[in-house]
Amino acid sequence: MRPASVALVTATALTALVTLSGCGGTSQAADPAQPSARPFEGLPFTGVLIADGEHYCTASVIDSPKGNMLATAAHCVHFQGEDASEGYEPGPITGDIEFAPRFSGAGEGTFPYGKWKVSGVHVPTAWTEDDDDRGDYAFLTVEPDAQGRSVQEVVGAATPDWSSGPRRHVTVVGYPNESYNPGNRPITCTTDTRQDDDEPYMLQMRCGGFYDGTSGGPWLADHHDARRPGRLIGVLSGGDTDAESTAVLFDKGARELYERVARGTAKSA
Repeated sequence: MRPASVALVTATALTALVTLSGCGGTSQAADPAQPSARPFEGLPFTGVLIADGEHYCTASVIDSPKGNMLATAAHCVHFQGEDASEGYEPGPITGDIEFAPRFSGAGEGTFPYGKWKVSGVHVPTAWTEDDDDRGDYAFLTVEPDAQGRSVQEVVGAATPDWSSGPRRHVTVVGYPNESYNPGNRPITCTTDTRQDDDEPYMLQMRCGGFYDGTSGGPWLADHHDARRPGRLIGVLSGGDTDAESTAVLFDKGARELYERVARGTAKSA
């Protein structure tokens, strides 16, 4: 697998990447009957993607044989062909990407488990060739740390579920961008999902507070705590507002891509 990038990503390109793909959403009036996300201490295996010194999306460690894989949204790491109309070349973002598990704190923040260099970016052909939102997930590989440990050895991981139905009780975790979240604290919401009426391959949940930056965050079914994280059934893809979020439900295609990446036979984007 070739490295994910060569040159540094600019802040403008990062903003375009998440904006063009519709991640997060605009604010709307609070509905007293609807839950809202709350800040919390975070999960060891969930953190932020960082490029050009800024965090811009959420990712989590997914259980794998080599312990070196992350799950996030495809639009966090790869421009679609339709984005070319906005002046951006289709393909992976150009920049050194790092993963910072359990990142938190104002300003530069703190990195309790360090930063892990992304070495490979893998997105489905539905995303790269068909510009289809049903492919809005990605599996990344990261390099070992200086001691030779895998990221999973250090922070743990969530086990994927490839056969989930659309109605689940989930805990969703994300990192809103600093403009919405000056303390850079992770947020979480536990609620029920349903099938999206307009895009039946998508899960939908209603919970306030999932602004830009939360894209790629894990949807964990039957989550209890860090020791009992539940099952990863998808990652946050988008939503028209901060209070209505969607995720592509992991399926057979997602499993096939995951298995190729785990075997080391998948071509990096």
